[in-house]
Amino acid sequence: MKFYVCIKQVPDVNAPIQIKEGKLIQDTDRMILNAYDASAVEEALVLTEEHGGEVEVVSIGPDKTTEAIRKALAMGADKAVHIKTSGDQQFDSASYAEILAAYFKDKEYDVISCGKQSQDTDAGLTGSMLAEKLDLPYATNAVGLSIENEQLIVKRQGDSGQEMIALPPPCLVTCSNDMNEPRIPSLKGIMQSKKKPLETIELSDLDIDEKKLSPKTKVSGYREKPARKAGQKFEGEPDELARKVANLLDEEANVI
Repeated sequence: MKFYVCIKQVPDVNAPIQIKEGKLIQDTDRMILNAYDASAVEEALVLTEEHGGEVEVVSIGPDKTTEAIRKALAMGADKAVHIKTSGDQQFDSASYAEILAAYFKDKEYDVISCGKQSQDTDAGLTGSMLAEKLDLPYATNAVGLSIENEQLIVKRQGDSGQEMIALPPPCLVTCSNDMNEPRIPSLKGIMQSKKKPLETIELSDLDIDEKKLSPKTKVSGYREKPARKAGQKFEGEPDELARKVANLLDEEANVI
């Protein structure tokens, strides 16, 4: 099977983060492969190792994005595409879906997979929007994938339990980081990644109306998480305490 995996380079959320005057200050030197995308890469590799096929990763971003791309190649992906943008351009889920749809419109594939969300902003609509633009059957929040009778069997985590969905290729799936434990690239894999094909495409080379790339959403600012209010401490007999708690839940919290 032919897998395309859409990946993103994001700031390391474990790096020091500061908020100054409503702006987020991050260590831009600590950029990593999005954890959800790493799980998508791992699962594609597992399936092609079992059933045969090819894994190609696609990423959108400035020059520095090649670091995340090389990580995916070192894990075992066969080739990669870098859709190059300037560092000044700002995109949201809709913008990324527009770019990817323009790239995939003339490509042949069995499965496009993405991480279910981006770990820096938690935005998670690109996969669904891309499936709609490409008119593909899709499933989200996958925690397991398998191939049976030439169909992709998706185990997804729903609101009230797990669901099993059969998708006929070509299809799209977004992956949870609960799906697997992505492999750590070996020294051999890192060395081989430097020789694997990496195609660079300028964003301007894609047939896209620039107006469609304007973000539909924007961040107005950042602020520190408010401190939690101190809890209440009750003393007395158990029956009396139970009545107090029940009354508070009923009258103040409106829970009962």
